[in-house]
Amino acid sequence: MSPTPDVTNSWIRRLRPRPDAAVRLVCFPHAGGSATYYHPLAHSPSLTPAAEVLAVQYPGRQDRRREPLVDSLSLLADQAATALEPLADRPLVLFGHSMGATLAYEVARRLGARRPAGEPRWLLVSGRRAPSRFRGGTVHLRTDTELVEELRRVGGTDPAFLDDPELLETILPVVRNDYRAIEGYRWTPVPPLTCPITALVGDRDPQTTLDEAAAWKQHTSGAFELRDFAGGHFYLDAHRQGVADAVSRVLERVARPMETLGGNGR
Repeated sequence: MSPTPDVTNSWIRRLRPRPDAAVRLVCFPHAGGSATYYHPLAHSPSLTPAAEVLAVQYPGRQDRRREPLVDSLSLLADQAATALEPLADRPLVLFGHSMGATLAYEVARRLGARRPAGEPRWLLVSGRRAPSRFRGGTVHLRTDTELVEELRRVGGTDPAFLDDPELLETILPVVRNDYRAIEGYRWTPVPPLTCPITALVGDRDPQTTLDEAAAWKQHTSGAFELRDFAGGHFYLDAHRQGVADAVSRVLERVARPMETLGGNGR
């Protein structure tokens, strides 16, 4: 059983508390996901001890299930950025998968706009095309049966949940809401981030091609790296060690205060 995460505020869960950590890793879940999805990453033996691991808990799920769902990615980004500001006394690294990648990017933008040097030190994006690469989407308009079929197709949801009518009654409204949020998102051209970006992607991801993942390079003036793994949209479930290693390398670099990151001296 996963350990119960510490609650910092209604938005943030401390999956691996490290009061004296040199850097904080903040994880953003996928559509329909929750903070606990990142327990395996947080407790990976290969993840550097230099980092504290936090995860964002969106409204309307798990311990926030009685709160109204938010179907606007912009509003989610506004609220999540506000929740993270008090934790920016340590260098932040943001990591998001799927919808969480786009949300992490928008939070990074907001943190940078709110105060000098407020950007996170690094942005890791997984399983999501660059914001500038738009694809239309109508998954949120599908019937419940069609929505379940989509969840089976992309993976990431325990099949036992999808076969349980009572659990589906709880899951589907959250999934539909999150798809509405990400499918309604439109990127507005803005100056690129200055922090480095690392993009991770499965080489058979139906939602993100390698070319669409490589386009994240356009969203930073700093360093960029693309890492591909064998697998589909939830490749990271089969490559937990490899993902943890990739994240750990970034955290180790940020934890070294004298190292120049991405050629921008931050």
